[in-house]
Amino acid sequence: MAKKSKVAADQRRREVVARYAERRAELKEMLRHPETREEALRGLQKLPRDASPTRLRNRDVVDGRPRAYSRKFGLSRIRLREMAHRGELPGVSKASW
Repeated sequence: MAKKSKVAADQRRREVVARYAERRAELKEMLRHPETREEALRGLQKLPRDASPTRLRNRDVVDGRPRAYSRKFGLSRIRLREMAHRGELPGVSKASW
């Protein structure tokens, strides 16, 4: 289980990224044109740091674990294995050969 403060901070970051996504996209588009490039760079620098999507961290949806994340399920390797063994993931079964 991840610290609740880390999970909460990541959730706050996701909200900030969503809030500034449209403005950020406009500024990125302005970067393509040489005449508006300086203005766009200044605008991007004035945005909050947490408005950048690269600051987000994929976390397990159940317990917030940041490492060994599986995108397909949104779970960490540990939680994925536990849920698969209990049969809680449709279509997933233990391999045997």
